[in-house]
Amino acid sequence: MSNASSFFLTTPIFYVNDAPHIGHAYTEVAADVLARWHRQAGDDTWFLTGTDEHGQKILRTATANGVEPKEWADRLVESAWKPLLDTINISNDDFIRTTDKRHEEGVARFLQKLYDDGHVYAGEFEALYCVGCEEFKPKSEIVDGEGAFEGEKVCAIHSKPLELLQEKNYFFKMSAFQDRLLALYEERPDFVQPASARNEVIAFVQQGLEDLSISRTSFDWGIPIPWDSSHVTYVWFDALLNYVTATGYGVDEAEFSRRWPATHIVGKDILRFHAVIWPAMLMAAGLEVPANVFAHGWLLVGGEKMSKSKLTGIAPNEITDTFGADAFRYYFMRAISFGHDGSFSWEDLDARYHAELANGFGNLASRTLAMTRKYFGGVVPEPGVEEDADIAIRELAARVATEADASIEKFMIHDALASVWQLVDELNGYITLQEPWVLAKDDAKRDRLARVLYTVNEGLRALAVLLSPVIPAATEKLWHALGAEEALGALVDQPLREAGNWGLIAPGTEQHPLAVLFPRIETDAASE
Repeated sequence: MSNASSFFLTTPIFYVNDAPHIGHAYTEVAADVLARWHRQAGDDTWFLTGTDEHGQKILRTATANGVEPKEWADRLVESAWKPLLDTINISNDDFIRTTDKRHEEGVARFLQKLYDDGHVYAGEFEALYCVGCEEFKPKSEIVDGEGAFEGEKVCAIHSKPLELLQEKNYFFKMSAFQDRLLALYEERPDFVQPASARNEVIAFVQQGLEDLSISRTSFDWGIPIPWDSSHVTYVWFDALLNYVTATGYGVDEAEFSRRWPATHIVGKDILRFHAVIWPAMLMAAGLEVPANVFAHGWLLVGGEKMSKSKLTGIAPNEITDTFGADAFRYYFMRAISFGHDGSFSWEDLDARYHAELANGFGNLASRTLAMTRKYFGGVVPEPGVEEDADIAIRELAARVATEADASIEKFMIHDALASVWQLVDELNGYITLQEPWVLAKDDAKRDRLARVLYTVNEGLRALAVLLSPVIPAATEKLWHALGAEEALGALVDQPLREAGNWGLIAPGTEQHPLAVLFPRIETDAASE
């Protein structure tokens, strides 16, 4: 079991049947912000992401493109999925592929244990299957087709016809864990979050669990069942195990003990796999269940979930090529309440970019450093007597740092950003009210001018630390310009939970020129 300061965070591993869209990038950024925050706060952080490369969907996609599935997976991982992490500045510690030897061996080890312990049996199965979901669909997600699919049963998520499959499979005795799962949800109300997701999971399990088919015989692209090579492992059973095969399960107990259990960030459409099937698997194996499962909402375009198959997918670089990675990260973390569905629009992105990043934060940094350079030669001044307005800023910095950290602990990234942005807005208002350009005209008020600019520079120092998990490139530039690198060390080494402490930048610190952090962008170019 991990220690109290351990924070092991995962994203889902993503199917490599196509290139990523901004829905995938949204999940990656949210997890990255949480990982960066905890890492900079001093927690023993490990951030895992990766790709899911087995199953019928990958096999069919590869076949349609005239290549073997492993070749297809290699191509997509190297040309699309790993580059995505660079495009949006993701700080993952590990990247696992389900075709990795470590994973395939770990899956076989886990399956063999469940089989040896009597949790698996052979049987026959017939059910409607969605290749897109890689799932035998429950009745609640089977609907009547319309239009071209009239008269057929279709998947409620993908709106595509379901396939009736009949096979001799191996089954996991998941039904035996129904009571233990319900007890878990009752004893640990925060196990599944947010509350709406928890309620959905409880209602699903209360309806009664069936045993889970965990093997397939109609195709061979998967991990062989260790005691019967004529079967391959059901892709979800295989995929879920990445969280333990990446952290030493069965081969490095010290590492596994250090990391496990994990916090899983998932889309709400795969909540059941992570909050029902996965903990039941772990219970059967005698392992600890995850620390948390947090289900975020969907990104909507035109009122529909982001989807390549429905032609609503937007590639991340379509945004980053114009606005940059920091703006991408900030927008999706600020504009959407994490845990709920949220709509994307180019107009909202453009408006927030200019109002909040360019005019709000960026302009605050530019004019503060410009005034420090103009009035004090680019050196942090010795501050004069602190007045009520200055005290209010100092107290606000301490308060927003505490509030933001509390929000991060609850996965409320949007609330954390809203708290921090109070300091951005108040510093801009403080400059307007204090009028340093007027103080500079009166030598008798030079001490007051020094105090005002010291206060704003200290505020920027706090903001650089608090915002570094969200906009790492811009805050790194600001940190250097403030002279904080020489005075305090690297930005990533600053204790994040102490960001609200005051007076850390010493008077006499030399500052450096700062390029515009968020340049203005022509609106028509941004919306093309």
